[in-house]
Amino acid sequence: MTRSSAQPPARATYRHGDLRRALIEAGVALAREGGPDSVALREATRRAGVVPNAAYRHFASHAELLHAVRAEALAAVARAMEAELERASRAHPAGRSATSKVIRARARLRAVGLGYIRSAVAEPGLFRVAFRSPAAAIETSPDPAKAGESGLNPFELLGTVLDELVSAGALPAERRPHAEYVAWSAVHGLAMLVLDGPLQGAGRAQVQALATRVLDMVERGV
Repeated sequence: MTRSSAQPPARATYRHGDLRRALIEAGVALAREGGPDSVALREATRRAGVVPNAAYRHFASHAELLHAVRAEALAAVARAMEAELERASRAHPAGRSATSKVIRARARLRAVGLGYIRSAVAEPGLFRVAFRSPAAAIETSPDPAKAGESGLNPFELLGTVLDELVSAGALPAERRPHAEYVAWSAVHGLAMLVLDGPLQGAGRAQVQALATRVLDMVERGV
């Protein structure tokens, strides 16, 4: 091996920016490649180009790194949902009539579900990390690390569109409590069937058709 092609030695310090951020980015890359079981602190430090002990200044354990990567994964899911919400809002601009408000609210409910499913299909490794721990997705206080551009995490985005349904008169107020779980269980179930269940390998058209039927069910059932 020539000197020019040799692997540079690992450093004890990080000289090119924020080591914490570099470690998180390495963890996200590992998650994309193999899901939560691939997120290893030692491998993240190797990719960041530092000795393993350097990581402990920022993450005391593998669990702490995984928590930070999970926050990034949740933010990615939120951004996918926001992208679909933006499309739905453009297709159904806010109107004054009761009918237009209902149509818009229903379209936005479907959008968050579609964004959620598409996120799972597009980034299966990150998606698995995002929902490895049930408590990771449900936040009682805002956490910008787990939020999209709107400042809301996936669970909060779902809650927002359900509130819009109530305001539009499309969802009776007495059925609003815990409606998040009704909707979430349906779309998450489909996502997991596609990722890890009997729908593995299903084509894009089939997944889209099933997503449409599941979202029809959610819209009627909440």
